[in-house]
Order: sequence, then C-alpha cells, then structure tokens
Amino acid sequence: MLTCANCGRESPDDFAFCPACAAPLAPPAAQHETRRTVTVVFCDVTGSTAMGERLDPESLRRVMSRYFDEMRAALERHGGTVEKFIGDAVMAVFGVPNVHEDDALRAVRAAGEMREALVALNKELERDHGVSLAARIGVNTGEVVAGDPQGQTLVTGDAVNVAARLEQAADPGSVLLGGDTMRLVRDAVAAEPVEPLVMKGKSDPIPAFRLIEVTTGVAGVARRLDSPMVGRDRPLAQLRQAFDAAVADRSCQLFTVLGAPGVGKSRLVAEFLGAVQSEATVLRGRCLPYGEGITFFPVGEVVKEAAGLDDFDAPEEIERKICAVLGDEERGAACATLAQLFGAADHDSAAEETFWAVRRFLESVAQTGPLVVVFDDIQWGEPTFLDLIEHIADWSRDAPILVLCMARPELLDDRPVWGGGKFNAATILLERLSDDDCAELIANLLRRAALPDEARVRILEAAEGTPLFVEEMLSMLIDDGLLVLEGDRWIATGHLGGVSVPPTIQALLAARLDRLSDDERAVIQRAAVAGKQFHLGALTAMFDDDRGADVRSTVMSLVRRDLIGPDRSLLIGEDAFRFRHLLIRDAAYEAAPKAVRAELHERYAAWIVDVAGERVVR
Repeated sequence: MLTCANCGRESPDDFAFCPACAAPLAPPAAQHETRRTVTVVFCDVTGSTAMGERLDPESLRRVMSRYFDEMRAALERHGGTVEKFIGDAVMAVFGVPNVHEDDALRAVRAAGEMREALVALNKELERDHGVSLAARIGVNTGEVVAGDPQGQTLVTGDAVNVAARLEQAADPGSVLLGGDTMRLVRDAVAAEPVEPLVMKGKSDPIPAFRLIEVTTGVAGVARRLDSPMVGRDRPLAQLRQAFDAAVADRSCQLFTVLGAPGVGKSRLVAEFLGAVQSEATVLRGRCLPYGEGITFFPVGEVVKEAAGLDDFDAPEEIERKICAVLGDEERGAACATLAQLFGAADHDSAAEETFWAVRRFLESVAQTGPLVVVFDDIQWGEPTFLDLIEHIADWSRDAPILVLCMARPELLDDRPVWGGGKFNAATILLERLSDDDCAELIANLLRRAALPDEARVRILEAAEGTPLFVEEMLSMLIDDGLLVLEGDRWIATGHLGGVSVPPTIQALLAARLDRLSDDERAVIQRAAVAGKQFHLGALTAMFDDDRGADVRSTVMSLVRRDLIGPDRSLLIGEDAFRFRHLLIRDAAYEAAPKAVRAELHERYAAWIVDVAGERVVR
C-alpha cells in the first residue's frame, strides 16, 4: 500500500494519484532499520458503532473526517508522525523520522491539545449533526525498531503495545501516560497515579498516570539538586569583561556561549546575570525548536518583558506600552512595526523595518542604564532571526548593550563564521569539567554527605565531565532508592556498576546523533562497534561500499561536531580517535539493530587479525 504524504490515505501500489486529495503518489524511499526510543500516542473514539446506527453514512463520514483532521493537526503541530488510522483509532509516533530530546513532552502536549480540540469540535458536531465524540488516549515511551527495507515508517516493539493498552484502559475523555513517559515530563504536567495495568505476557504491572493538565513554557524535567558553580571562573571572567566593555564604551557587545547539551551554558549565564542584576536591565528570549510563525518569537518575549505587556492586552494597549518605552520622534513607525509581532497591527513589516524597530527599541531601553539581552538556544533560530542579532551588534550606537547568546555547536553548521570579523563579538566553547571539578560538584549536590566509592566512580565514568549528567545520575540513583541517606552518609542499597543511563540523558544523546547525515551516522555506528577508542583503518575496512573511501572527511566532520576527538594510536601508521563521551558511544551502538552489530563485529575482528601483529605499539 502507498500512503499519501498529503492526507495520509492509503491506496493500492498501482495508484498514481491519491483518490482522496488527488496528490501524486510515489513509493517511499527505502529506509534502514534502526533502534530508537520513541513516544507512541494512541487515540480511539468510544461509542462509534452506536453513532453509526444513528447517522446517515455520508454524515458519519463527515463527522469522522473532521475528527481525524483535528487529531492529525494537533499531532503534527508538535512534530508527531501519524503512522496509521485503524478504524476509529489514530496512532502517531514522536521520534520518527527525527528524534528530538523532548519527544515525550511533545507527545503529551499533543495529547492534551487533542483532548481540548475534541471539546471544541463537539460543539460543532452537536450543532450540525446532533452528535458528540468521546475519545481515550494512551501515551507511552520505549524502545522500538523503526523503518524497514520497503520504506514503511512503521515502528514495532513493546512500547507500541503498551500505548495501545493504556488507551484501552483510559476513561472516555482522559489521557493515560506510561511510567517512562511520566519520568520524562514529570515537571511539566499535573498527573495522578492510577491502578497499575496488568498486561498479558508481562510479569509486572504497568505504571500509569492520568493527565490532568500540561504547563506551558516549562521543561519536562527540572533540576532536582543544586550546587554552587564549579570550574567556570575563566568563562565567567570573559563574560564580565564583555559586559564592562559595553558599559565603558556605550557600545553593543555580542557574546556567544557554545556548548554541548548539559555542559552548563545556562548555569554559567545564570551565575553571570546574578552578578550584574543590580547594575543592568536583563531581558530574555528563547528560540523554539518547532512551531508556526516563530521567527521573531524570542524578540517578542524581550519586547513583552521590557514593555510590561500582558497576554490579554488589547491592540491599542500593546502599542501604547511599546511607545512608552521608545519615547522619541521615531516611535510612531517603530511602535507599529513592533506591535505586529503580537498581531496588534493590520500590516506585516518587511524584515529590514523589523530589524530597525527592534534595534531602536533596545537602544531606548539602554538609555536608562546597561542592558543585557539573553537569547537561548539560538541554534534553533531561523536565518532571519540570526541576521537580526548580527544587525543589532553591527548597528547599535551610543547604548551599553550586551547581547548574550547560548547555542549548541550545531549553530556553526549553518553559520560557520558566526560573529566573525567583528571587533565587538566573542564566542567561547564551554568545555567539560575536570574529574576534580566533578567530584567537587558531587560533594556540593549531596551537601558534603559521604558517597560510597562505587557510586562516585560510576557517576564520574558515566558523566565524563558533563554537569547535567552528574546531576541526573545522582537524582536517578536517589529516586530509585539505590542511594539512601543514613545520617551523614549515603548508602548504596544495590550494585551500581550496571545502573542504566537516565532517560533524560538518553533522549539528549539520541537527538544529537539523529541530526547526523547518513554518512556520519554510518561512520559513528562503526566506530561504536570498535569501542571507545578506534582507528581510521578499522572504519574503512568495516564498509563494503564506496563510502569507505570518504571515511577520513566524515570522521573530521564528527570531530567538528565534538562527538569524537583525536587520540594516541596503538598501531604504527594508523590515526586513532576516541569518543568524547562514553555515553555517546553507547547511544550510537544501541541505535544499530542487533543483526547489523553482529555483522560489523565480524568485520572488525577480521581487520584486527589482518593488521595487528607487529604494528602494535608496546
């Protein structure tokens, strides 16, 4: 069967056009099987059989078509892929074709919107057809196998079965979340536990939680432990130097902090802002990973905070508050341009007009004192927004402004010369913490209570200098009861050597690897089979096609992405590399199907037999 990319309708393989929407049909491209963690959403209508007896077939079709349209829209708005319609049920997957670190939260937000959309839809259906719909929704997170040689984007695995079981157990109009999903969204939702579900073939009951509401603008998992900042004196001093330069010269300084997820960008910036908050006005905006009309969303947050805008302000009130901040002869044109960011104007401004208005607005705010504008996650920013930041840095005059950006290294994929050629711009890469700093962090997080050596070694080995990983590992061990505080000592209640990686970290790493190109993914998969350290020749030998000839350039691309780095070679004449993080290696290894792993292990063993011998460095 062929699935229409436009409307999702399935048609026989010999159809050239979709019979529902007339869109051209084409066989999907073949996909390789991968193992990945996804979140599955099941939604089914209750009482549809009885409704079918009451309605004319044409009316029933229109009712169900509206239902499917609303459900699909909510799912796709948050990045879900609608896999199939099964009777009255909808199945969608978050994490196919692309993995995101917040797939679980996206799925839960979509489920909440589906529930709300059905309430609004029922008003329409009651008016037009005299009927209403009730639906049950189940959401579950787990490992699946995605893709197949025929190009179908279906997923298979126990996670799908559990999602379906959760849907069946939900009351009409309610949403049930699985235990792993709840762990990933716990701080962004209000939910209550329900009786665990007994499922055939499973020895233990399935934890389930009834969703009450989803909080907007909140991360799925908040920090549970806290510590004074460690190991960041130098970058903190660099930030302070940029701020002092902006104040002394009454100029705009652009400062960008690059770093891998979890390395501590937000903590560094928070520490800096705490030091200057009595000296400067601080405004914040963040780029969103997905959504419609989000180009200037970060700017909208900044303007909203500076002007004191309320969500329920009328258009004329929005413009009045913005004008009050500007307060100069140009404020009429600038006010109208900025107001359109909030839908409070009857026209859309050109990008150049918006750039000018935003710059004039920030310059006006800075007339009363130094201004720090923080933009977070700009690697997700659209090109026009990134152009705006550089425009502010280039053209702001007579105003002490520090534009402070945070981004992951992927920003340089799209903007390799970001901030380059500007005397008023600086970019730093935030490195991982040393082992000593990590040990200090652990001591601070546990308020100096003694930690068993086994636990400390396990955490240091797994975290490898990433502060977030240290915090998440500790939180998981404490939450799961594997570490218990007795007096002033933490006691291990079980063996910690085989403790799994927290799902929050798994999601971060999987999303990072999923952004790689096919060639990069193939190389890092082979490197993972070889181990934490690997040789270039081994990677070449593990390919059986033309891609082996370009391994060196692909490896250097992975080096630039800070996934791997050069290492001391154990073989004469062979370049060696190592994974920057053992958990990255583990995530790349786990993404390969077991059959693929077995084949690659055989090729790697053959290479060792072929090249080792006297070439080993002793």
